[in-house]
Amino acid sequence: MAVSPGSRLGRYEIVSRIGAGGMGEVYRARDSKLGRDVAIKVLPEAFAQDGDRMVRFEREAKFLAALNHPNIASIYGVEESASADALVMELAEGPTLADRLRSGPIPLHEAFPIARQIADALEYAHERAVVHRDLKPANIKISPEDTVKILDFGLAKAVLPESSATDPADSPTLSQITIGSGVLLGTAAYMAPEQARAKPVDRRADIWAFGCVLYEMLTAKKAFPGEAVAETLAAVLKNEPDWSQLPPATPAHVRILLHRCLQKDPKQRLRDIGDARIWLEEVLSGATETTPGLASKAPVSTPVTPWALFSVTVLALAALTLVHFRQEPTAPAEPVRFQVTPPDKGILTVGFGTPFALSPDGRHLAIVALAQDARLHLSIRDLDSLVARPLPGAQGFLRDIFWSPDSRSLAFFEGSNLERIDISGTAPPQVICPTSTFNGGTWNQDGLILFGSYDGLMKVSAAGGTPSQLIKVNRSRGEHEPQSPFFLPDGRHFLYSRQIASGYQTYIGSLDAGEGQQASKALVASSKVIDAGPAGARLSRILFLRPDQTLMAQGFDPSRAELQSDPAVVAQGVTDFTASANGVLAYSQGHVIPMQLTWFNRLGKVLGTVGEPGIVPLPALSPDDTTVAIPRPNETGGTDLWLYNLARGTRSRFTFNEKDNYCPVWSPEGSRIAFVSTPDGGPAIYQKVVNGMGREERLETSPPDHFAPRDWSRDGRYLIEEVAGDHSSIWQLPLSPGQAGSTRKSIPYLNDGANETNPKLSPNGEWIAYDSQETGRDEIFVQTFPKPGGKWQVSTGGGTRPVWSRDGKELYFIDQDGAMNAVAVKNGSAGGFQSSSPQALFNNHAAGNRTDTFAVAKDGRFLIPTIVQQLGTPLTVVVNWQAALNK
Repeated sequence: MAVSPGSRLGRYEIVSRIGAGGMGEVYRARDSKLGRDVAIKVLPEAFAQDGDRMVRFEREAKFLAALNHPNIASIYGVEESASADALVMELAEGPTLADRLRSGPIPLHEAFPIARQIADALEYAHERAVVHRDLKPANIKISPEDTVKILDFGLAKAVLPESSATDPADSPTLSQITIGSGVLLGTAAYMAPEQARAKPVDRRADIWAFGCVLYEMLTAKKAFPGEAVAETLAAVLKNEPDWSQLPPATPAHVRILLHRCLQKDPKQRLRDIGDARIWLEEVLSGATETTPGLASKAPVSTPVTPWALFSVTVLALAALTLVHFRQEPTAPAEPVRFQVTPPDKGILTVGFGTPFALSPDGRHLAIVALAQDARLHLSIRDLDSLVARPLPGAQGFLRDIFWSPDSRSLAFFEGSNLERIDISGTAPPQVICPTSTFNGGTWNQDGLILFGSYDGLMKVSAAGGTPSQLIKVNRSRGEHEPQSPFFLPDGRHFLYSRQIASGYQTYIGSLDAGEGQQASKALVASSKVIDAGPAGARLSRILFLRPDQTLMAQGFDPSRAELQSDPAVVAQGVTDFTASANGVLAYSQGHVIPMQLTWFNRLGKVLGTVGEPGIVPLPALSPDDTTVAIPRPNETGGTDLWLYNLARGTRSRFTFNEKDNYCPVWSPEGSRIAFVSTPDGGPAIYQKVVNGMGREERLETSPPDHFAPRDWSRDGRYLIEEVAGDHSSIWQLPLSPGQAGSTRKSIPYLNDGANETNPKLSPNGEWIAYDSQETGRDEIFVQTFPKPGGKWQVSTGGGTRPVWSRDGKELYFIDQDGAMNAVAVKNGSAGGFQSSSPQALFNNHAAGNRTDTFAVAKDGRFLIPTIVQQLGTPLTVVVNWQAALNK
C-alpha cells in the first residue's frame, strides 16, 4: 500500500516522505479542503486488511481524537482510499528529542521546562484514562521555541489485538502488538519492568518511561544501556541507572524524582505524574528545596542559603535511604519472549536450509521468507525496530544464511554460488565462490568460511577464492557429507554434523588438524549444534535439537571439548533454531507443509491438486499421464517412493528397503522406474517394474560421485545424469540390451566447468536442453545428442529447469522472475536447432522461483509443486533464555 509524493489519499495530496513511525511510513501531506499541512501515517497492508482490527482501531482513534492539549499532537481522523488506509495527524515541526540528544546533554535550565511539558501532557492524558505505552525521545518533537509535541499518544492501545491480554500464569513475554509486518515491542530501553514481563500495564509504565527520558535528557545516556536488546532488557530488570552520570548541579528535587520514577516495583513508584509536574515547577520557580512529599507544594521566593542547601541534602539523603530499604530486592533477570512474523505476509520455509539466523551481537534477526512474488527474499529485522527491512538484490533461490562475526555481513547460498552481502543494503550481493552443493556455513574472526558440501567440509576466504577440502568424505565406508558447521568462539575449533546409520552425530574438528583431516571427536547425537556462550567463557552451553524436535541445552567446556552436567529442555516441537552469544534465542515451531502438487493450465489457472500437501521433491509423471511417482519420508528417517494413481485418487508404496530412495525417472514405455537408492550404504541407480513384482535391479555398480538421474531417452538406450562436484556436469549411462549392471559405466557428456544442471532430452532424442552458468547466471541451452555438437542459447533473461512438451514442439523453463516461459521449437532443419523468443505464460508459484522439477502432460497441463501456507507459529524470540534453565 505504498504512496509517493504527488499521489492523493482522498482530499490529501502527498508532499514528501518524513520517515517511518510506530505503525508505518509517515508523509507530509496537504489538506486541500482546509488548506493546512498534516502528517499522514500509512497503515501496513496486513493491518488495514483486517476488518475487525480496523473497526477497533477507528473506534480508538475517534476517542484519541478528543484529546486536546498543546503538548499532544492531535489525531484528525482515519482516511480510507483504494490505494491505502492512513491515520491523519497534526504535523509537528522540528527535530525529535532523540535528534537533539545526539549533540549531548540538555542544559538544566532547558531540560526542566521540556520535562515539565511532557509531564503536563501525560497528566492530561492519564486523567482521561489514556496511557501512551511507548514514550521515548523519538516520540517527542521539540519546536525551535522549545514547545513539546508528544507523538503517537495512545496508539499502542489503539492497535492492540483484543486477544492480547496476558495471563500472568503464562511465561513472560514482551508486550506485543501484532500488525502483520512485525510485532510492536515498545522500546526496550524505556520499558517498565512489568511491561517487559507482560504484566498489566497502567499509567505507572508511562511514569517509568518519563524517568528514563528525563535521565537521558540530563546525561545524554540511556538509563538502562545495552549494546543489544538482550542486554538492555536485562538491565531494565536487574540494574540501577548510573546516578553518578547526573550533572553535579542537578537539584535534589530532581534526583529524588528520578529515583521515585525508576522504582522497579510499580507499587513503590511515583503514583501520579502530576506530582512530577509540581516538583519541576518548584525547581523552575526557584523555590527552597525541601524533600518532596514532606514540603508544601506552594512556591515560595525565599533565597536558597548554604544552610538551606545543607539541610536539603541531609533530608534528601534520608529520603533516598528510606527508598532504598523500602524497595523490594531486585528480581533476577527473567527470560522475555515475543514473536516475530515474516515480513509482508511471507512464508517461512523451514525445511529449505536455514531460513533465519540471529547476529552474533543479538541485535539483528535475518529472515528468508517466500514473498508474494514467489521468490525468496532476505530481510533484516532489527530487534529494536517494528518492521523488517529487505536487503536489495538478495532474492531468488537463497538459503542457509549465516553471519560474519562482526554482525555486519551475511553469507548465503544462492543458485550455485556462495554469496555475501553487507546488511546496510548499500551494495548488491558479491559472489564468494561457486559451489554445486551447500549444506550450511560458518564464518570466523580471521575471515575464513567453512561450508558443507557433497565433497566434504570446504573452506574458503570470505573475500572470495577457490574452496579447498578440509574434511573428506569416504563414500566407500558409507560416510555422508558434513553439514551445519559452526565455529566455536576461539575461531579454530568447529562443530559439524553428519548422517550416520542411527540418525545424526555432531563432531568437533579443528583447523589445526590440516586439510583432509578425518580424526574428529563425537559430541552429541544431533543434526545441528551451536555454542551459545560468549567468547572466552570457561564454561559455555551448547544448544542442540533431538530427533523428537526437542531443543536441548547442555553445559560445555570449550577448552576441553567436553560436555558438562545433564542436558536440559529449552523448548519442544522445534523445527529450527538460532542463538547469539549474549543470551538471545530464536526458534520455529510447528510442522511445515510447504508444497502441494498442483495442476495449472497455460494461463496459470489452477485446475486441481494431487495428493496431500507435503515435501514433494522430484515428482515424476508417467508417460501415459496416469501416475505420479513421489518421494516421501519413511519411518526410519529415509525416503520411499510412492505412486499416486490420478484416475482413482489412490496411492501405493513402491519401495520398501527402509533407506533413501529418490529421483524417480520413468522408462519411455512406462513399465519401469529408475531411481537412486542406498540399500548398501552408498547411492546407486536401481530400476524396478511398476507393477511391484520382483526386486530392485542395480543398473550401475560404480556411479560417479553425487549424481542424480534426470531423464531416460525415448529409445531406452540412455539414462541422463546430473553429477555434482566442484561444478555440476552432465553424464550419460548407456543401457545396452543384455548388459549387466556390473559392466555399465557412466561417461561424461558435458563437463566444461560451467555448472550444467537439469538435463532433459527432446522426445526425438536429437537434442538435450539444460541450465548453464557460462554467462554468469542460469540460462537455458540446447545441444545435439548423443554427442555434443552445435550449441544454442534459448533463454534471454535467465532461465532454469527446462522441460519439453510431449510432441517436442515447445520447450518450457522458469525465468529469473519466476514466470513459466515457452519457446516454439523447430527440430531437424538444415540450419540446426531453431526456437522462437521466450513467451512468459504465468507465475510458476514454486519455492523461490525454483522447484526440483515440474512436469507437462500430453494435453499441455503443468504439474508443479506449489508452496502452500505453513502450519504452526511465527518465530519465537527469547531474551535471556538461559535464566529459565536455573528454575
